[in-house]
Amino acid sequence: MSGSLDDFGLTEEQLLIRRNVAGLLARVLPAEEIRRLDAASEFPHAAFKALAEAGYMALPYDPAYGGMGGSRKDLVVLVEALARHYSGASSLYLPTVVYGGMHLQLTAGEHLRRRYLPEICAGRLKSAFALSEPDTGSDASGIKTRAVRDGNGYRLTGQKLYISAAHVADYLMVVAKTDSEAKHKGVTLFWVDARAAGLTMKPLETLGRRTTHANEIFLDGVFVPADHVIGEENRGWSGLMKGLNLERLCLAAQACGNMHFAIEYAKAYAVERVQFGQPISKFQAIQHKFADMRIMLKTTQALTYRLADMLDAGLNPVEETAIAKIQGTDGEFKCAHLAMEIMGGAGYTMAHDIQRLFRDVRVGSIGGGTNDIHRNTIAKLMGL
Repeated sequence: MSGSLDDFGLTEEQLLIRRNVAGLLARVLPAEEIRRLDAASEFPHAAFKALAEAGYMALPYDPAYGGMGGSRKDLVVLVEALARHYSGASSLYLPTVVYGGMHLQLTAGEHLRRRYLPEICAGRLKSAFALSEPDTGSDASGIKTRAVRDGNGYRLTGQKLYISAAHVADYLMVVAKTDSEAKHKGVTLFWVDARAAGLTMKPLETLGRRTTHANEIFLDGVFVPADHVIGEENRGWSGLMKGLNLERLCLAAQACGNMHFAIEYAKAYAVERVQFGQPISKFQAIQHKFADMRIMLKTTQALTYRLADMLDAGLNPVEETAIAKIQGTDGEFKCAHLAMEIMGGAGYTMAHDIQRLFRDVRVGSIGGGTNDIHRNTIAKLMGL
């Protein structure tokens, strides 16, 4: 594997992001601490703080709000580097910076941007994205959470489900209906104080991603001021789609990092594990598994980096977004599976970290729009 070819097309600044993130996470999230956090289902607050102090929370935001003005490709490099160390490192970053904060930058009015984006950039504010509901997942226009006008604001009533990192969030970006008769045209986005009266939540026990575990949220007449609408009433759908395209780009980047981890972890084991008088890495059957993992990684990287360039160019690459999300999340699970196969019984034990990756990546093809929903999008664009 050639390091120079792996770095092809990246700027010196992007390579510096990759190196610096690796060094920072090695210090604040050593393997033993990750295992402790995972076992306790505890959010990595120290890592969040360290990333903020290093300026990475500010990376994709406009300098006018305290950001670094980074490109979509810069963001991809960062998210990939986070996941390469630990899948949960990218999962702690995305809810605040991408799923919450970037919706503000892309869609919110200037008053919300100036009030909240500097707080996000400084790492003083955490957020989460509340879209899914008990009866609504991929069909986002079918949400049942309602927002009704009340004086100088709205009252939100409904239920949200599987909301990552909501338990540590200061604010939630809540998707609700302000016109129950309309579908897409009745959607409005709200910036909701997570401590508001009438808002409660409970944690959900999940197979993986335990450090940013999922939550169920209940909204019982929660008051939201009118100036905390993100964008305009009944016009939230286009803003939602902008944010979701960025989410899927980052899910593909996260998958690249997770595939790196699977390959590196299994390789370290395979070169040391001796059977029949030689390391198992010398057997062709094992080598082919590594080759397949490498193919999946490099294919996803090519798709993801190209997608980032297209988004930076101002394009709306719907098909490419769907393809990158599918390729990445299918690939990360296959790589975790192959890594476990290479390690045999050792990989199946809780003593090795590959089981954690296997658990963490299983949700990839489910979250962010199921992969079959994205296949529907591709088929539709093909005229089928």
